[in-house]
Amino acid sequence: MSENVFNMDEHRRKMSPGKIVKSILLIVLLLIIIGSIFSTLFVVKEGEYKVIRQFGDVVRIETEPGLKMKVPFIQSVTTLPKYQMLYDVNPEEITTKDKKRMTVDNYAVWSVSDPQDMITNARTIENAEAKMGEFIFSVIRSELGQLEYDQIINEEKSNRGSFNDNVRERVNELLERDSYGIQVTDVRMKRTDLPDANEQSVYQRMISERESKAQEYLSQGDADSDRIKAETDKEVDTILAKADADAEEIRAEGESEAAKIYNKAFSKDPEFYELYRTLESYKTTLNDETVIMLPANSPYARLLQGITE
Repeated sequence: MSENVFNMDEHRRKMSPGKIVKSILLIVLLLIIIGSIFSTLFVVKEGEYKVIRQFGDVVRIETEPGLKMKVPFIQSVTTLPKYQMLYDVNPEEITTKDKKRMTVDNYAVWSVSDPQDMITNARTIENAEAKMGEFIFSVIRSELGQLEYDQIINEEKSNRGSFNDNVRERVNELLERDSYGIQVTDVRMKRTDLPDANEQSVYQRMISERESKAQEYLSQGDADSDRIKAETDKEVDTILAKADADAEEIRAEGESEAAKIYNKAFSKDPEFYELYRTLESYKTTLNDETVIMLPANSPYARLLQGITE
């Protein structure tokens, strides 16, 4: 039973101070080796650049995703975004071609195209954005300075598509000229506002222009109404005149046809025709004030007296 008992004091006497120091040193060395291995490795992810610096200088840039290596304790790793970023350009006042002042608010979509140039000339993302914002404002001020106010704010007259393309191309030319290592993908105008000092006066002018335009439309409408009425009246007169002419022609044809029928009928019995003409003459010769003096034995008087023999 006593043989299975561990004697701690005896074990301590067997371990010399030198062995303890060696054990500690071995552990420390092992930790250093493990730390060196981990500090040597780093991971490049999708959508990022890894910049390896040695004593502050860039020695290389890793662009492909994967597990990479560096010199431990001497080299350091920083990250730059590879994806597209959004930069909100500060609103600025510009003057249009017709001397109107307006505040323009834009945004830009951009990315790092050459990390080496970006680090060398812009140093940081913030500095790159600041320089890009200066170029955008300069180009926009120049482009809008060639347009009149109405061409900018009026959707029917504006040419925003070509304007945005022109701004993007010119900004990229300036960035490439100075080797800033960044590229603008798109520039868009979020809104255009009037400076506070000019807002009310411009609103009043716009109201006056709209009222003038409305009056112009009303005047044009009245003129069109009068023209349509005149054309309608003329057309009605033409139709009525044609109808009257057609009626006269039809009436004349009817009277001619009636005369032919009368002549044909009367020619068969001349005495009846003579009687008919006599009776017809009564319609025009006899009225309430007519006085006729006839011989008592005249045929006319005999007929009036009812004598037929």
